[in-house]
Amino acid sequence: MRTLILCVVLWLSSSLVASEKPYAPESLPGATILTAEEVISLILANPDLIVIDSRKKTEYIKGHIEGAINILNTELLLEDLDLLVPDRTTALLFYCNGLRCLRSSDSITRVVGWGYTNIYWFRGGWKEWTEKRLPVVTE
Repeated sequence: MRTLILCVVLWLSSSLVASEKPYAPESLPGATILTAEEVISLILANPDLIVIDSRKKTEYIKGHIEGAINILNTELLLEDLDLLVPDRTTALLFYCNGLRCLRSSDSITRVVGWGYTNIYWFRGGWKEWTEKRLPVVTE
């Protein structure tokens, strides 16, 4: 009976841990982390900036940063990005849902591996943007 109770307790505790989303990394090699205010400054100072929203299409439609292009991390392919951004020194800004979302960090890891060198990461993402009541675009 003790063994059964122990197994149930271990199973329940592992289920709770598995359901908690991990935090995005504190930093990413090759990327500069920005706050929402720094994102605004970057957008205003750099008209050629490409903003990539790494969230699901349904999330993007409900609201996104003006001018952002929706490319889900799992759908980001080198050949598509090369067509969109042939110059690998072009500034790219990635974001997703926030500190508990790994989509933008995954996208950044890919593009850095592909040789893109001017990468920015809005780690606080959509959560920080909306908490600060910054302008959004909906479709």
